[in-house]
Amino acid sequence: MYTDKVMDHFANPRNVGEVADANAVGQVGNPKCGDIMKMTMRIVDEVIEDVKFKTFGCGAAVATSSMATELVKGKSITEALMLSNKAVAEALDGLPPVKMHCSVLAEEAIKSAIADYYRRQGIDPTPIVGCDADCAHCH
Repeated sequence: MYTDKVMDHFANPRNVGEVADANAVGQVGNPKCGDIMKMTMRIVDEVIEDVKFKTFGCGAAVATSSMATELVKGKSITEALMLSNKAVAEALDGLPPVKMHCSVLAEEAIKSAIADYYRRQGIDPTPIVGCDADCAHCH
């Protein structure tokens, strides 16, 4: 059912916890399945220097959070915003169709954190980030 990479990222998740001096925090959740993802980042000169996550959810939710942090760490904000849920799933060598929503949450958590980064600077994130999954429409 799950690939070896999914199992590895579930059993040995990377970047777990919270960035102590985070300047970007995003949290998203899916009320249907109960998964909640929180991403914290330290962004310096438009580059994600550090990123960590805390996830409450199934094994696929933990694995997608872990992989997503690996994929954006050290990347520019622009590169991180190009990361799609499909790319997260592909990096894990696939997810069962019923678990694809976990990769969507990982993408949304990254966008939510980056949107928070821009808000802290007094910049409207919507033109840059698009939907950050943190609005009345999404909840």
